[in-house]
Amino acid sequence: MKIQRLVALAAAVSLSIGLSGCAASAETAGTVDLDAPVQKDTAMSLVSSFENSSTDWQAQYGYLEDIADGRGYTGGLIGFTSGTGDMLELVRAHSASSPGNPLEQYIPALEAVNGTGSHAGLGQGFEQAWADAAETSEFRAAQDAERDRVYFDPAVAQGKADGLSALGQFAYYDTLVVHGPGSQRDAFGGIRAEALSAALPPSQGGDETEYLEAFFDARNVIMREEPAHADTSRIDTAQRVFLQNGNFDLERPLTWSVYGDQFSLN
Repeated sequence: MKIQRLVALAAAVSLSIGLSGCAASAETAGTVDLDAPVQKDTAMSLVSSFENSSTDWQAQYGYLEDIADGRGYTGGLIGFTSGTGDMLELVRAHSASSPGNPLEQYIPALEAVNGTGSHAGLGQGFEQAWADAAETSEFRAAQDAERDRVYFDPAVAQGKADGLSALGQFAYYDTLVVHGPGSQRDAFGGIRAEALSAALPPSQGGDETEYLEAFFDARNVIMREEPAHADTSRIDTAQRVFLQNGNFDLERPLTWSVYGDQFSLN
């Protein structure tokens, strides 16, 4: 469910998704970062509830289906997609570290369908290979590594640079998961730029609550332009609720709703 990923994957590695305006240090509203063990686990559970309607994120490695959003197959922890390039990058990385795995034979087909919603050369054989690979610790580790390399680590780094709390860092992470890295208007960099035009982050002397409200507003505009993302409850009845409650550290217990379903973490 990511937009413009293919053209921006290289940028994610070098953090050119928007690592600008960085301060050497900044005082945040929170006391812990998103890469702390409990907060990271919370982040994974939140995104899993948004993407898979379950807080059991470790059960999602084998998930694979076409959700009819024009991006082909969506699968795994954070919804790697065959049509946007990150599923291809995942399988390449997995094959580099675990040659001969069940998915390696599908690299040419993934290359061919990249940028489309096609299943050509994939189909049931690919679906079974994904399920088989997901039973292995090697493929689960590959998914973890790609998630961190392309989405989680850049989000935390940019959030820290902007002086944001764990909640703000999570807002960045969820945006990267859905919209992908890049400077386009409908990618992470574009959404952040729009927020910066409306409010200053803590690293520039701004108030985190005001900045995150501006960030959420900017993201909602983009989400509502695309049918697959028009429901903004992952922001409005989850992240905004945490912000309104002053839960900058994403401390448990947490309760939220998304797509009309209620979730909690204790």
